[in-house]
Amino acid sequence: MLIAYDSAKLSPQIEAKWSEYCPQEEEIVIVRDRLYIGGRWVAPASNRLLDIRSPHDFRLLGRSVQATTSDVDQAVTVARRAFDSGPWPTMTPGERQEFIQRLDAARAVRAEEIADLASAEGGAARWFTGWGQAALNRQAAAFLRAARAFDWEAPLDPAGAVKGVIRCEPIGVVAAVIPWNSPYSAALVKLIPALLAGNTVVLKTSPENSLSMMLLAEIVESIGLPGGVVSILPADRETSEHLISHPDVDKISFTGSTRAGRRIASIAGQQLKRVSLELGGKSASIVCEDADLTAVTEGLRFASFANNAENCQAHTRVLAPRSRYDEIVAALRGLVDSLRVGDPSDPDTFIGPMISKTQQDRVTSYIQLGIDEGARVVTGGLGMPDGLTSGYYVRPTLFADVDNRMRIAQEEIFGPVLVVIPYEDEDDAVRIANDTVYGLGGGVWSADPEQAMRIARQVRTGFFMVNAAPVGFDGPFGGYKASGIGREMGAVGLAEFVEYKTINV
Repeated sequence: MLIAYDSAKLSPQIEAKWSEYCPQEEEIVIVRDRLYIGGRWVAPASNRLLDIRSPHDFRLLGRSVQATTSDVDQAVTVARRAFDSGPWPTMTPGERQEFIQRLDAARAVRAEEIADLASAEGGAARWFTGWGQAALNRQAAAFLRAARAFDWEAPLDPAGAVKGVIRCEPIGVVAAVIPWNSPYSAALVKLIPALLAGNTVVLKTSPENSLSMMLLAEIVESIGLPGGVVSILPADRETSEHLISHPDVDKISFTGSTRAGRRIASIAGQQLKRVSLELGGKSASIVCEDADLTAVTEGLRFASFANNAENCQAHTRVLAPRSRYDEIVAALRGLVDSLRVGDPSDPDTFIGPMISKTQQDRVTSYIQLGIDEGARVVTGGLGMPDGLTSGYYVRPTLFADVDNRMRIAQEEIFGPVLVVIPYEDEDDAVRIANDTVYGLGGGVWSADPEQAMRIARQVRTGFFMVNAAPVGFDGPFGGYKASGIGREMGAVGLAEFVEYKTINV
């Protein structure tokens, strides 16, 4: 039965072949047969529909078209025209800020609907997708504060010999490419500052999020942006590369794997495009000898396992002093064993399924690798979680007796696998924390504020928490080393989307 679909009438090509796309034995809830290009819902170049299924029970949630390179060309063309000839780049910053206020308000109205669909589609527990929607209000507010205080045009030092101004101008057409985990946060942390700065945007989302991200397209449509300013296209990797390589794209903003980031950086370098990359991580959480283990375990419940641990900044390495190693491992076992795994729509579920069979297999292969490397499985391990027989689930797993040279300590797993590594003293802890190609996040747990800050200043990451301090959105977020280039959030994130021009008078 067809309950709801995207357009007033299915495209003739799809309607003619409906029996092929929608077998009679399955109920279809959502059909997306149009792409959102430059403010209009348009027929795609290809009529092939992708099944979007629940990773929990494999039920069919809906079907969606996917963009092709021809659709990307159309989106970039209208974005280029809107930037070169449209009113958006020449509006005042205040006028653009009004649109962003409308965008955030319109999204907040549909927050519950978004959270439900994002959880069903991606497998993240409903508590997390709901929390994420609430956090987006604070994220948007931080960007608006930054935009209101931003020096869009500021005089040079009046005491200097040369007079003039420094202007911040939009870069042009932005290709924003995001992953399947936390798609709304990843999308809006690019879309909002890019629009505030006066750019036009082609947002490329992952196929896995085709249904929930089209809700974002409806929200964008509702605020009345000028034509051509925003396009939202679900598409595969090949289409993504066509987008970032397009000669009319001026700036690439990417969130995803380090491997993909290297490829994008090489393309940007060849074409001298502006680029910012938010990539992978292997964050260390340093537990000091005086740490309160109750606070540690409650903090790591979220820092290590939120969003099914499909999270680039997850604290996946716990560094424990040898003097308390067994005690800390025991406390972490209690934490991991307490994590309820199951149906993401259940309010008592903390961890849902991995988003896909590919991701389930990846995490399982790393659990096997840890066993092969000689690490000790404290809890978890291979196989399905207790009580579950289907779905893309893995058992939350804790490894002890881990050497930092092991692959499970060096490589990003992107799933609920935690390793505990012993250290001798503070210097050794800092050395181990920094002994990685990544540098995105991390944390320290200590009753001594001076010790905590001393450690925080030495660990080479772009984001660091002391005793699970609350996360804000005014400070920059991003990584050192292989964790990326550039920053997101706040004024620094806004500056990633402007060009600086000096005018001497």
